[in-house]
Amino acid sequence: MKILVAVKRVVDYNVKVRLNEAGEPDTATAKMSINPFDEIATECAVQLKEKGLASEVVAVTIGAQKSLDTLRVAMAMGADRGIHVLSEQLVQPLQVAKVLQKIVEKEKPDLIIVGKQAIDNDANQVGQMLATYCDIPQASFASKLEIANSGEAMVTREVDGGVQTVAVKLPAVITADLRLAEPRYVTLPNMMKAKKKPVETIEIDSLGVDISQRLKPIAYSMPKKEKNGQILATVSELVNKLQTEAKVL
Repeated sequence: MKILVAVKRVVDYNVKVRLNEAGEPDTATAKMSINPFDEIATECAVQLKEKGLASEVVAVTIGAQKSLDTLRVAMAMGADRGIHVLSEQLVQPLQVAKVLQKIVEKEKPDLIIVGKQAIDNDANQVGQMLATYCDIPQASFASKLEIANSGEAMVTREVDGGVQTVAVKLPAVITADLRLAEPRYVTLPNMMKAKKKPVETIEIDSLGVDISQRLKPIAYSMPKKEKNGQILATVSELVNKLQTEAKVL
């Protein structure tokens, strides 16, 4: 079984992005890393290979030359090879799904695992659109994944009321939720080994996908600062503040 994993280069989740003088997110000097949900997807794929359920894990990323670093992280985690779709232009979710469809047609994987969303745009769209374009089953928000001998995947997914288990025939698209797998620590020796693994570079223009921007940001703003909490000594003091300051009593 071949597994295809999509990974994205995003601002590290520990970084608090600020607005520059132009009122846009200042990411020029921000620390970048692999999208956390894509990291979970990669770990899940590698674990399936370690269990003998997969023969190859292929990581794919779309982005500028610097995105190669993110691809190397996925390969250091255990992916066998990488595909870098080179694009200096920002590619939005719809175009990402169309590009990945071209890669799926080329690689013919038995399973595609992607993060449920990227933490930079929080779109949560690529997996669902990719399954639609490829005309294959999908299971979103997966917290557990088991592969049966019958060529289907049993997916436990998180829903509003708890959890739901569904069976999907392979090939299928799975979107990884937070509890699907715990990513391993990437060691320096494995990063060095990853540099020797093969990476195929594909110019995005060669895929025949229209990457013109469909979405346009109107404005950016920082979250409102909330007042710090207070420790009160008595209940009467609490009631007084609720009456005079909060004005909810």
